[in-house]
Amino acid sequence: MLHTRLTDLAANTQLDALAPLANNGYLQIYDGDQPATGDTAIVAQVLLSELRMNATAFNAAVAGVITAKAIADDPSIAHDGTASWFRLLKSDHTTRLWDGSAGTADANLILNSVELREGARLQVASFTHTLPKQGA
Repeated sequence: MLHTRLTDLAANTQLDALAPLANNGYLQIYDGDQPATGDTAIVAQVLLSELRMNATAFNAAVAGVITAKAIADDPSIAHDGTASWFRLLKSDHTTRLWDGSAGTADANLILNSVELREGARLQVASFTHTLPKQGA
């Protein structure tokens, strides 16, 4: 059984190395079920909205968490749907970085509303990524 327990220093160092990969990246918001892994191809889920990450996407890690800097609004949502998860891509618009949950609370990506309507504006309230510091 693995019993890894990272220090804040170790977790923050890993996250600070990961964060620059998202600089100028793309935050894609989908409906439906989140795929099993970040490497799993998207098949039936609908891309509802896509936002561009800041040139410096995340602040420095604190206590094993990185918090995104301001993300520009999507002025016109592409499709109606219920946002349930996201995929973050590098600036090449192809390379997958990670997936996570989307919601109005208790999610990696906090939106003002998950009921998205085509043509409406979408705002991100907050976006964080946490590195678990304790393994099972």
